[in-house]
Amino acid sequence: MESLSNKKKVLEQKPMTLTERMYIPAILKGMSTTMGHFFKKSSTIKYPEQERVFSTNWRGMHSLKRDEHGRERCTACGLCALSCPAEAITMIAAERKNDEKHLYREEKYASVYEINMLRCIFCGLCEEACPKEAIYLDGPIVPSDYLRKDFIYGKDKLVEPPLTDK
Repeated sequence: MESLSNKKKVLEQKPMTLTERMYIPAILKGMSTTMGHFFKKSSTIKYPEQERVFSTNWRGMHSLKRDEHGRERCTACGLCALSCPAEAITMIAAERKNDEKHLYREEKYASVYEINMLRCIFCGLCEEACPKEAIYLDGPIVPSDYLRKDFIYGKDKLVEPPLTDK
């Protein structure tokens, strides 16, 4: 298809010199780049021996917090699950039994609380949405594993251990 101006573009290719035909400048340029990388400081972290320094706003694995009396803070309001853009949080609320109601301020609790770590994008919106400050992204790095089912973390992995009196 011709352009509207009816002008043709003429390409001229100058002949290569002897050194260019032998590819010596290209080889020397590639070798200089390679040799330059030999003398640069390595950016690799030797992991088990060296720990990586994280920034102050780094988000790690989720943890469900307890209050000062050792009770779970989560009241199963569901705001964390609603605010999660990746839909990684699954929560099932349940009513407390009559004999438990005098121990807890809230009548509801999360009987099932699961986070699919393969879906989670660690955005922190669940942390911001929680009115009781029950969920934080302050844990370690999510460990690697081989099975998908091992990345669904329930309350057994998320709730911090109870306070012990010393």
